[in-house]
Amino acid sequence: MDSTRRDRSIGFLCLLVTAFGWALNWPLMKLLLQLWPPLFARGLAGTCAAVILGSLALARGQSLAVPREAVPRLLFASFTNVFAWMGFGTIAMKFVTVGEGALLAYTMPIWAMLFAWPVLHSRPTLRDLAALVLGVAGVALLLGSGGFAFSADKLTGIALALACAILFALGNVLNRKPLPMPPLPVVAWQVGIGCLVMLVLGILFEHPNYSAITPFGLGCFAYMTLMPMGICYLTWFETLRRLPPTSASTGMLLVPVIGVVSAAIILGEPLGLREIGAMALTLGGVTLALQRA
Repeated sequence: MDSTRRDRSIGFLCLLVTAFGWALNWPLMKLLLQLWPPLFARGLAGTCAAVILGSLALARGQSLAVPREAVPRLLFASFTNVFAWMGFGTIAMKFVTVGEGALLAYTMPIWAMLFAWPVLHSRPTLRDLAALVLGVAGVALLLGSGGFAFSADKLTGIALALACAILFALGNVLNRKPLPMPPLPVVAWQVGIGCLVMLVLGILFEHPNYSAITPFGLGCFAYMTLMPMGICYLTWFETLRRLPPTSASTGMLLVPVIGVVSAAIILGEPLGLREIGAMALTLGGVTLALQRA
């Protein structure tokens, strides 16, 4: 019993580290985007993180070899889990607030629930419909402050944030079978492939000013590299090892909450009754979707 209690305590501690680490990445990423363009910034941080993760896997005696039959699935996962999730989500931050981007991105369990109907023949239940209604109501409340009269930039940001959530959800539904590799090498390859493509596209099309970075910007970049794409993956694996999957997934709802609150503190973004109500509705819907999953 003591061992089980200790395992759960360590699991919850790892969950908190993961949630805070991923959440604080949102406002710090927004700050970094004032100095470097999104694909270049995220791509360079992710490529560096992938090298660190790969080195750590080798140090643990884990092979980085990819079975030939797993290559197509690995490439598909790299697109949905990294290029779409991180790339589209980062570009969206140029056009929307952290609160808007985080809540839109974390609607992904609702989209996964909808994709499961045609793909896995899992018909929606009343709980699923309630999750959808709550999620849509929360997003509508958050985005409706201006009467839904959006500028072109705002529409672009909303579309990108929704695309990252939808594609990530689609990837999870279509790629449900685990890859025949240990988790750490899988993450290293996915982050490396997805972020290297971002980096190349950023250099070719964004033409970043390398000298624009400041000491504070370097601190944000180092955090993005080491914490959300390095340490947090390790603590997330420990969380999954020590806690039930539903508890771990539901605990990740702390990420958008902490992200929105920290953005209000760090960036001065609005945090009033509208934002709190939108979070409650959206994350209530996501919670119902996660319970179904």
